[in-house]
Amino acid sequence: MPDNTPDTHTHDSSTRTALVTGANKGIGYEIAAGLARRGFRVGVGARDAGRREEAVDKLRAEGLDVFGVALDVTDDTSVAAAAAQLEAEGGLDVLVNNAAITGGMPQEPSVVTPEQVLGVVDTNVVGVIRVTNAMLPMLRRAASPRIVNVSSTVGSLTHQTAQAEAVGPISAAYSPSKTFLNAVTIQYAKELAGTGVLVNAGCPGFVATDLNGHRGTRTPEQGAAVFLELATLPDGGPSGTFRDDEGPLPW
Repeated sequence: MPDNTPDTHTHDSSTRTALVTGANKGIGYEIAAGLARRGFRVGVGARDAGRREEAVDKLRAEGLDVFGVALDVTDDTSVAAAAAQLEAEGGLDVLVNNAAITGGMPQEPSVVTPEQVLGVVDTNVVGVIRVTNAMLPMLRRAASPRIVNVSSTVGSLTHQTAQAEAVGPISAAYSPSKTFLNAVTIQYAKELAGTGVLVNAGCPGFVATDLNGHRGTRTPEQGAAVFLELATLPDGGPSGTFRDDEGPLPW
C-alpha cells in the first residue's frame, strides 16, 4: 500500500501524533510499534520507500494507526517536506530522533577519514538538529510535547575514560557523535526549559541490530522500552537527562 493512501482509521483532535526517524527496522521500528500500541498515531520516518511501505503495511496489519513519512535527515528539502506533511496531518506531539549510521569500520582515530567523521556527524547530530528545528513549531503547540534522542553509552565520556569493556570498539566517529548528541540534548533542554517541551536522551543497551551485525544481546523490543518511557513522561517530568531502562547514566 503506498504511503499516500488514506488509511481507514478514524482519528480526532485528541489523538496524539508521534514521528520516529529511521523507523523502518530495528529499534526505530519497535519504538514506532510501541507508541502506536499506546494509542499514538505514528509517522514511520525512513529514507527507503520500499522498506518504509513494508514497515507501514506490517504495523497496519496489527491494527495500528501509522503512516509513512519520506525522510532523509541529512536533506533540508526532505525534512521540510516531512514537516509540511505532519502539519497537514494535524501537528506533532512526540519526536523520536532515532536515525543513525556507524560510518563503517575501522574508526581508530589514526585511520578514520574526515569523510567518515563528517558523514556520521551529519546524520547522527546535525540530522537531529535539522529535524528537531523543523518540528519544533508544532511541538511548541502540543499539549505534552516530548523530544527523545536515541543515544548510547558509547557516548558517555565517563564510561569511555573508565576503559570499560562495555563501550565498544575504539571509534573516532560513531562514539563521539553520540557524545556530541548528548551535549546537544542538554542545550535543547536548557533552551526549552519552562516551555513544557521535555528533551531527553536514552540508551537502548546492546541490541542486536543491523548496526552491529546482530551481535547484540538484547532484542529491539527491549531496546525500545526506555524510549517509550521517555516519550510518554508525565507533564513536569525530567528534561535534560540521559538514561537506560535501569536508570540514569553518567554523561
